[in-house]
Amino acid sequence: MSTGSHPWGRVAEDGTVYVRTAAGERVVGIWQAGSPEEALAFFTRRYEALATEVGLLERRMGAAGLAAGQARSTIARLRAAVQEAKAVGDLGALQRRLDALADRADQMQHEQKAARERAKAEAIEIKERIVGEAEELAAHATHWKSAGERMAQLLEDWKAAPHGDRQLEAGLWKRMSAARTAFAKRRKAYFTALEHEREQVRERKRQIVARAEELSSSTDWTATAAAYRALMAEWKEAGRADKVAEDELWKRFRAAQAAFFDARSAALAAKDNELRERAAAKEELLAEAERLLPVSDARAARAALRSIHQRWDKIGPVAREVSERLENGLRRVDEAVRKAEDIQWRRSSPEALSRARDTVDQIRRTISQLEGQIARAAESGDETALRRLRPALAARQSWLAEAEKTLADLTG
Repeated sequence: MSTGSHPWGRVAEDGTVYVRTAAGERVVGIWQAGSPEEALAFFTRRYEALATEVGLLERRMGAAGLAAGQARSTIARLRAAVQEAKAVGDLGALQRRLDALADRADQMQHEQKAARERAKAEAIEIKERIVGEAEELAAHATHWKSAGERMAQLLEDWKAAPHGDRQLEAGLWKRMSAARTAFAKRRKAYFTALEHEREQVRERKRQIVARAEELSSSTDWTATAAAYRALMAEWKEAGRADKVAEDELWKRFRAAQAAFFDARSAALAAKDNELRERAAAKEELLAEAERLLPVSDARAARAALRSIHQRWDKIGPVAREVSERLENGLRRVDEAVRKAEDIQWRRSSPEALSRARDTVDQIRRTISQLEGQIARAAESGDETALRRLRPALAARQSWLAEAEKTLADLTG
């Protein structure tokens, strides 16, 4: 084999590929399958792949969207990859870029720590605003429904807000709880003063019950369930009538509600049963499909699978909890049939078979030559030659095993 050269590497006469580093030349591989130029191009592409990874990390760190710990982990991995890289290129430049990124990761750690401290301070500011508004509602609110909704929203805002300093947060939560308690007491006192309006409450609840009874025979399950929840909310907001009227109206409301929800439960149970029947039908089709494996006749298997797919689609949707398993099972059979079709096509290709045989023959000749060289080197005591030739022989033997497996697949 003729030698090839490159600014950062070369190919020796025996096919050994070297990379040039600050510490000297280092072996990165053996090339016997083509010209030195092709070898250098192959190992240069490996270098470019590493350079691409380094560049990607640079962009990610430049965009400030990466945690410092994750950046350090990635830098360590890439350093190890560059140190042992079987590639031809300026590996020293990649190491220097990684050193610069390591410095940037240290800087990022300080910046991210400062950002966390700022976030804690901002969280306390947010919760101070929430508590301030809650205390204002507790002291001055008179529109009880909207104020109650707003107080509830403030509680949700508190829960959703980020965490700040624990001690400061504990003090703010005590104020928040006190404001909610004070608000609840004022609202209760207000409604106690409105006892004389109970007759209006009774009339309002009669209207609620009449609407509930109208809806009891509805089959629009989603909208009507929402309507019942709204009616329940209205019932709660209406206040209390006298005990006799309250008990009688509540009994009618519950009866109407129960009639609707019992009917809905029955309808949903029927739907669940239908979904189970569909799932059982698809289970049978999946079992039919799996009986096609292992594939011996790709064409016949594809025809049978096409029929299964048609029947599968006609069955319709199934419950979500089993759908993914069934679909994945059928997909695995599809993939097995596709692979069998691919193997069958390759077996029918004279060119593929010829290439596979040529490859096996060529590797066997090379192994024979290397074994002869090793024998002569051992006889003459040439340890340097033995250290060079034995790894080359092991590599060719590995290549031969792969090439023979490919040939067996094509002729099996």
